[in-house]
This record gives sequence, structure tokens and C-alpha cells, in this order.
Amino acid sequence: MIKANDFYEHGLALHGHKCPAMPMGLRVGAAALNALGVERAADGQLLALVELGEEHCATCFADGVQMITGCTFGKGNIKKLHYGKWGVTLIEVATGRAVRVTPKAEAMLANKQTAFFKDYREKGIPASQVPLEVVQPLVDRVMNAPAEQLLSVGPIFEHPVERHPHSFAGLVCEACGEMVVEGYARLAGEQRVCIPCHERITGIREPRLAP
Repeated sequence: MIKANDFYEHGLALHGHKCPAMPMGLRVGAAALNALGVERAADGQLLALVELGEEHCATCFADGVQMITGCTFGKGNIKKLHYGKWGVTLIEVATGRAVRVTPKAEAMLANKQTAFFKDYREKGIPASQVPLEVVQPLVDRVMNAPAEQLLSVGPIFEHPVERHPHSFAGLVCEACGEMVVEGYARLAGEQRVCIPCHERITGIREPRLAP
């Protein structure tokens, strides 16, 4: 049985400030691991699909999910779906077994009615500057609430994962001299260059999610 409390201090060290969203990610991740009966991913055994979007509240949630599931940006086994929601689908890659876990709306709404949000976060005050006596009760509530009050755990379902081998092929950009993965190189005339150099030389900007 994976316990969210066992990962709280590590999650806090990773995340950097106290808030209710990172702990909520721990709770959701723990519930998903336990529903599947799997351990934290040391490599790419699991894939997490997180429904967060960009530039909205409580995206800190993702750090809790990363901490407890072992699905991380560095391993490439966590993906954002950009729904602006807090659901997580955790998939056991080898079997395709998956489960979707979400924080209950009433739990999220209750958090948003607290002084942490109303008196500080919604006024633009960074979470790290919220007094401990304001944020700690909220953290404690999320970490200690019974799972049935906090979370909705869906049924196990099939979600096959198409696996792609990692590329080890790379080359040196002929414009900037930096290393680039071969599949990300572009031709600018006779030169094999990285994407930023290709955009600078040709004036053609490639579509991508990051600004």
C-alpha cells in the first residue's frame, strides 16, 4: 500500500512551497497506484496523463503526481492533456491497465473558499509568502482526509500504450555548434541545424506548445 504521507517531505522539497495542490497530487497519485496494485515507476513502467492546462490555479498538483508515481518530465512518462482539470490517468505500460482518479469537486471548491486562496493567492501573493498558520491547516486537511471524501477512483480499463524506442542519435548543429537529437535537426540550405537556428536562418517558426 502506497501512502501519500510517506512522500510528503520529498514532495515539499521538490516543489518548494506549502500549498494544498501538491498534496492533492500525492493523494491522487497514491490512489491510482493502489488501484492498479503497482509500485512507483523506477523507469518507464508507468505513464501518467495529467489533465492540467496552462496558467491556472493549482498546477502545483503535477509535482505531487510526479513525486509519488515516479512519472516525471525527465523520464518523459508524464503528459499534459491541457483540459484545465485535475484528473490523472495512470497506465501500467506493460499491460495497458489504466485507472483515472480525480479530486472531488466539493473538496476542490472547499479549498478555494479558504483564506489561502481568498486572502492571498487570488490577490497575487506567492504561496511561499502565505503565513504558515494559514496554509498548514489546509495541507493537513488534504493529507489526512479520508479518501472517499477527497477522491473519485474510476474502474480499471484498457489503455494500450504505443511504445517508441528512445533515440541515441545526435549531431552537432552546423550553425551554433550545440548538440541536437538527430530527429530534431533541420536542413537550412546545405547545413544541418537545430530548430532555433533553422527558425533564425529561414524565418519559419515551427508550431509547438511552449511559447
